[in-house]
Amino acid sequence: MSSISGILSSAVSSGDSGGGSVASQVAALNKQIQNVLTQVKELADNKELTDEQKAEMQQMYQSQLTMLQAQIAQLEQKQAEQDQPKTDSTPVSENKADGINRPTDTHKVDVYI
Repeated sequence: MSSISGILSSAVSSGDSGGGSVASQVAALNKQIQNVLTQVKELADNKELTDEQKAEMQQMYQSQLTMLQAQIAQLEQKQAEQDQPKTDSTPVSENKADGINRPTDTHKVDVYI
């Protein structure tokens, strides 16, 4: 069991600190995913662990992968929100009524049929 906690702590300690651009954060998370996938491959070749230990570690790796993928999705969503033009903050210019196709109080047509 000590190998499980050692692997878990090494994977968690290599987490991203949150600084830098979104692209660099996603790249760091993808690198962590590759590290976890490498550990999964090594786990399959490990003859020292029992099947129960392997299943437990595989479940741990799966949860790590899910967490990393969720972080990537969150970063990409945050980036997409930042990239959208901010239509709420731009003032909408109202068309000034000039009497031509936009009636004013003195220049309007009342039609009664």
